[in-house]
Amino acid sequence: MKIKELPKTIPIFPLSNFIMFPGTSVPLNIFEPRYLQMINDSMKNDRIIGMVQPKKTGVLKKPDLYDIGCIGKITSFNETNDGRILIILNGICRYKIKEEIINNKLYRECNVDYNQFEIDISKKSNEINFRDINLIISNLQRFFQKQGYQVNLKDLQKKELSETLNDLSMASPFSLEEKQILLESQDINIRKKKLEQILNNYVKDEFKNTTIQ
Repeated sequence: MKIKELPKTIPIFPLSNFIMFPGTSVPLNIFEPRYLQMINDSMKNDRIIGMVQPKKTGVLKKPDLYDIGCIGKITSFNETNDGRILIILNGICRYKIKEEIINNKLYRECNVDYNQFEIDISKKSNEINFRDINLIISNLQRFFQKQGYQVNLKDLQKKELSETLNDLSMASPFSLEEKQILLESQDINIRKKKLEQILNNYVKDEFKNTTIQ
């Protein structure tokens, strides 16, 4: 797939404290009427929706949005007896919102641009090494232990290192601002450094969160 083949107008799914990276897969449980409509409409077209984090500003039903999100393609679709839809979404490419468009639908749509994230499609990225990942996982385990959680992270180490790093970025219970920083990191090595900084703040400063800029 090439950048020029991606849709320029996409349905938007704002979800707080949630980020998705290209090459990752996430399950979603859809039950709100506006998002049920969005998924059904998407299934009739290209099956692509844009995940993005809402900001803490704006109105409840229409919060302001961060500029950067990630599109995903629906690869699994199941309807439940109680009217919910269960989907699997595969991340494709990050995007920048250019403008929100006015429509007569229950859900929001935006015109977007992918050009600054061509690396997501080309797959060209500096690789990280095993030692770096082990250190991050070790700090993450300490992070969970200080909060009284027992988490098994060994399964993550079976994946490619870049996939492991993205999964850790997605799954870690950071603030929405910190998760947005990880999503907007252009290169996998920049993301690694940002993740290390965030973890160090939590581990060393007893979880007095200082947002990384």
